[in-house]
Amino acid sequence: MIIQFINMKKVKYRNSASILFGLSLALMLAFSTTVFSQENTAAPDSAPASTEGAAAAGDPANGKKLFNANCAACHALDKKMTGPALRGVGERLERDWLVSWIHNSSAVIQSGDKYANQIFEEYNKTNMTPFPQLSEKDIDDIIAYTMQPKEEPPVVDGPGKNDGGTPVSGGGLDPNILLGALILGFGLMIVMLYVVNQTLRKIAAANGIELQAEKEKRLPIWKAFIQNQFLVIVSVVLLLLVSAWFAYGFVMQVGVDQGYQPVQPIHFAHRIHAGDNGIDCKYCHSSARVSKTSGIPSLNICMNCHENISEVAESTATADMSKADYDKEIQKLYAAVGWDPDTRKYTGETKAVEWVRIHNLPDFAYFNHSQHVTVAGVQCQTCHGPIEEMEVVEQFAPLTMGWCVNCHRETAVQMEGNEYYEEYYGKVHDQLAKKYGKDQLTIADLGGLECGKCHY
Repeated sequence: MIIQFINMKKVKYRNSASILFGLSLALMLAFSTTVFSQENTAAPDSAPASTEGAAAAGDPANGKKLFNANCAACHALDKKMTGPALRGVGERLERDWLVSWIHNSSAVIQSGDKYANQIFEEYNKTNMTPFPQLSEKDIDDIIAYTMQPKEEPPVVDGPGKNDGGTPVSGGGLDPNILLGALILGFGLMIVMLYVVNQTLRKIAAANGIELQAEKEKRLPIWKAFIQNQFLVIVSVVLLLLVSAWFAYGFVMQVGVDQGYQPVQPIHFAHRIHAGDNGIDCKYCHSSARVSKTSGIPSLNICMNCHENISEVAESTATADMSKADYDKEIQKLYAAVGWDPDTRKYTGETKAVEWVRIHNLPDFAYFNHSQHVTVAGVQCQTCHGPIEEMEVVEQFAPLTMGWCVNCHRETAVQMEGNEYYEEYYGKVHDQLAKKYGKDQLTIADLGGLECGKCHY
């Protein structure tokens, strides 16, 4: 058939398809050449310029270890903390003075040293901890570490680098370019098929060739379905059952906020605080020990640590949050409490932080944190999930009535070594143990399923 069409001399459009195909092929080759040339063109990587710090008699590597072990709690290299910044301190002060100051700062102040008293007054008359155990060699090592030049991240402009000069992960062909090439290729194929179809139709019409007539149309499937009463009845029954199932599921989820994960005005990562740093939950939520609610920690608790922690470590960054992002959140805390990290003083200008509540029980349901945390010794993770792994806190448990009742049915009461039960329920426990014929009693055995325990 193809040979017959090619040999037809009366056809005007016999070359249209081949010409269009050739043009499309040339266009796609040109586009792919441009794309791959962009992919293979890489900006030369620039090695950071090596700089050598001021000569020092000590060992900077050992000095870094000593600094982190003895000095980092109150000092940083490039910003003020409880004490002044120490970058380049070996150039500003004499070695002998530094040795005397580190060994016993109070003695230097009492000697009437002008600079020592100036530092003492500037930093709220805070006495520096003496370190008589550090040898002069150790102090030389610390000074050598403080004399190291500040490392600046290399900034490289070019493909594969972001605004900060950090290489962008996932190199290779840009997905947007690849997607555009695929869309363009499919578009060209559709146009080509349409043009070829129209060309063949014109060729057939020019040579008097009749196209095969369409087959007789069959009865539409929807009409055939309507005419079958059995299928209609079965389909209606199934539709009603499925609708009732989904309606029941929807109604049962009303007021259940499992998985609720709101965005807070200040990003607080429990992964860092409770996980990496191992801070006890009850240090911040102290009222959970003695109160019905766990309470919202005051910002003063945050400032107990963050007066001296104005930025996070590089290793803290994640794929979603960079070090700069975490540092910005700490600055939000400073703005809320009115803390000036430069002068290390409170300005008195505070702002309320409107935290978004995550866990919320109905008003008719009574729950006491102290009863569970202090008396029963229930761990926070039992209800709140692996909180130490959460970057953004979410509601872990459904907190439904069935979930609470099931816990009361399965949880055994730990009475040994528990003064609360030994003093008030010791005798009751013995009587109930005999009544139920078992040593371990559950909350349900002590009346934990009575309506009045949780509803009032």
